Amino acid sequence: MSKDKKDKKHHQKKNGEKLESGDILKEHKEKLDKKFYEKELEKFDVELVKLQEWIKFKKLKVVLIFEGRDAAGKGGVIKTITEFLNPRSCRVVALGVPTEKEKTQWYFQRYVPHLPAAGEMVIFDRSWYNRAGVEKVMGFCTEEDYLEFFRTCPEFERMLVRSGIILIKYWFSVSDHEQEKRFQDRLEDPTKRWKLSPMDVESRNRWVEYSKAKDEMFAHCDIKQAPWWVVHADDKKRARLNCIHHLLKMIPYEDLTPEPIKLKPRKVDNTYVRPPISDQNFVPEVY
Repeated sequence: MSKDKKDKKHHQKKNGEKLESGDILKEHKEKLDKKFYEKELEKFDVELVKLQEWIKFKKLKVVLIFEGRDAAGKGGVIKTITEFLNPRSCRVVALGVPTEKEKTQWYFQRYVPHLPAAGEMVIFDRSWYNRAGVEKVMGFCTEEDYLEFFRTCPEFERMLVRSGIILIKYWFSVSDHEQEKRFQDRLEDPTKRWKLSPMDVESRNRWVEYSKAKDEMFAHCDIKQAPWWVVHADDKKRARLNCIHHLLKMIPYEDLTPEPIKLKPRKVDNTYVRPPISDQNFVPEVY
């Protein structure tokens, strides 16, 4: 890269201007070392458990929203975050198509029952922002519904924050080239083909429309009380590490790891007689 281009990029970063498309990729040409990635992830796994224990101890209420284009990597980072967490106090909400009854309700009503109680963290794998994205682009809502969403959503989120909920919103940004590559990978992998829905296929033809919808959404809903945090997601491993690193910084916590427990020897009870194994059904030992 020439000195002029470097100076231009430095000026853009310093003044908060948008970088040219592909700049982030150019900065990350080298593939992330697998051993380094796994080592960082192992460290984060421990910290996420500490964070969960702190949330339970302080009775915090946490909502994480993951949005972004299809195949942007939202599901992967959610699985990474929740892998070692207790599902009783950390749950993932991924709602399907609204029922006929839900379509007649206040738009946000179907999401409210899933909000956390004290000591819980709820992760929305897509959320009420469906209205600002897929519903707008695919014509599933009226223009009046769309405009009403932008009037209501900022106030709805401010109300959640005032009630004591910690609301953190992530947008996973992926390039059209990388999205196309991931779509092709899904077509070739039988275990991932289910991820490629007719809606995903149609989204390929509406890239610009989705871009405009995302820009409009940010213009109305990137509020001070609950700002959007953009994750550059062309590199899945970097995206996961960057997102988790950021999440751990967003909620101050302390280490509540209990001291190791010394297990006493098991008590022996020779009076127990096991029933005949012929009375039970066993899974065949094929392997």
